[in-house]
Formats: sequence, structure tokens, C-alpha cells
Amino acid sequence: MSFAIQHDRAVHRFETDVDGYRCELDYTLTPGSKRTAMTITHTGVPADVGGRGIAAALMEAAMKTARDEGWTVVPACSYAAAWIQRHPEYRDLLG
Repeated sequence: MSFAIQHDRAVHRFETDVDGYRCELDYTLTPGSKRTAMTITHTGVPADVGGRGIAAALMEAAMKTARDEGWTVVPACSYAAAWIQRHPEYRDLLG
């Protein structure tokens, strides 16, 4: 299933609405000496719409953005850390 994910750069959030529920992934950016680090601080999907792959879609959007922007990624939230372990194709982004 595909979701209409929006990236709100002003508030550092990826989000989508599913069946009237807001689902989100929040991050911070920290400039580094070589590359900016995107720290994923929170992924949130309400239980009423859970189990549909929404958090995974938010993660994929975040990781693609990090790759496009040349950022490293720090998975500070437990879901992000587990997701990265299951997706070795993005481990090169870990900072």
C-alpha cells in the first residue's frame, strides 16, 4: 500500500493521514564537520491504523531524503533502530 507522505522541512517531520489519523516521523538536524546528521527521534502511528506498514513507509521516505541530501542518520527511536537493522541497504547512512 502506498501513502501520501508529506515532508514538512520547517518542523522536521514526515507525516501522512490514514483514515483520519495523523502518522508521523520526527527528526532533528545537526550540522557536522563533514555531513549533517539527521537524528530520528520519534515515529508515531496510532494503534487504530497500525500494522499497515505506515511507519515503514515513513522511514523509507526519511532515508531517501537523507540519501538525497547527503545526511548521515542516527536512529534514536527504537522503531527506527529496528527498521535499519532489517534494511541493510540503508546502513551506509548511519553516522
